[in-house]
Amino acid sequence: MQWSSILKPAKKVPLTHWSAKDPMTLKPKTKTVTILIIGLWIFGTGDAIIIAAGIGVAPWTILAQGITEQIEISVGQATFLVSLIVLMLWLPLRERPGIGTILNAILIAAAIDIMEPHLPHPEQYIFQIIQAFFGTILVGIGSGLYLTSNLGPGPRDGWMTGIQRITEIPIGRVRATIEILILIMGYYLGGTVGLGTVIFAFFIGPIVAISLQLTGRFGKIKN
Repeated sequence: MQWSSILKPAKKVPLTHWSAKDPMTLKPKTKTVTILIIGLWIFGTGDAIIIAAGIGVAPWTILAQGITEQIEISVGQATFLVSLIVLMLWLPLRERPGIGTILNAILIAAAIDIMEPHLPHPEQYIFQIIQAFFGTILVGIGSGLYLTSNLGPGPRDGWMTGIQRITEIPIGRVRATIEILILIMGYYLGGTVGLGTVIFAFFIGPIVAISLQLTGRFGKIKN
């Protein structure tokens, strides 16, 4: 097996031996839920690592940080609150949440609050950059795992795909518009925008794509 083929970015979410056949199932396999939980915890831990780096975070976390500047709650609690609000925005789009959707909202928020206090908070800029990049890699790995569980999209992803379905605007344009608007809103509320934000924006897409490719390879369904 050549590394060049393994590292070729995936163009779609692959099916694995742990992927649920029906994303709306209420009785998924144990291994499916296990991969989902592991992926979401890694995702949330990656987010916490980026936060602890202190040089800027992802757009949705910027919004969560901005909310914490306005009301006295933690970043994890604000992340959960944002997820609930976004899920309410699903209603007019007639989107249906799955088990993965609910666990996404709970576990990522929990991982941020539980892990962030125990992480390094470097003061030297080079170590802040390295930590932000490492956190972005973990978010990408976590995404690859939870997406292949196929138990429903995360609140933000479902909102994005719902808007695309209703408006028929290309998905890339919908995502970019949402991310930019969320970033601006979070910044004006007091969230942190910086080099970490740029690192996340430039690298998260390729890292998720490579993660999906690797997950698809190692979780390949055997005939």
